Amino acid sequence: MIEIKVYRNSQGRISGYDVRGHHGEYGSDIVCAGISSLAQTALKGVGQHLHREVDYRVASGDLHARLKGVPDELTDAILETMLIGFYDIQEYDPDEISISVVQEV
Repeated sequence: MIEIKVYRNSQGRISGYDVRGHHGEYGSDIVCAGISSLAQTALKGVGQHLHREVDYRVASGDLHARLKGVPDELTDAILETMLIGFYDIQEYDPDEISISVVQEV
């Protein structure tokens, strides 16, 4: 099972996300590859394209990312697009992909 948590700040902007787990056989599942690609591309988009600092950790089946600064319209555009992609993939196998949005205080 893949578990995704997306964190929103008090203004409703995405400030970070966690992706954990696998779907199907390790290394050969298109659903897992799609989720992983979205998560890693968003991380690179925010860090390399927008030049924003991100605290992150990547390991097999585990990705954690948090913006160091305050989210804005540009970071939100990338991260909201990632979330839309997660929801689209979840429609393929809703029993094996859990997405939760957490409101930070």
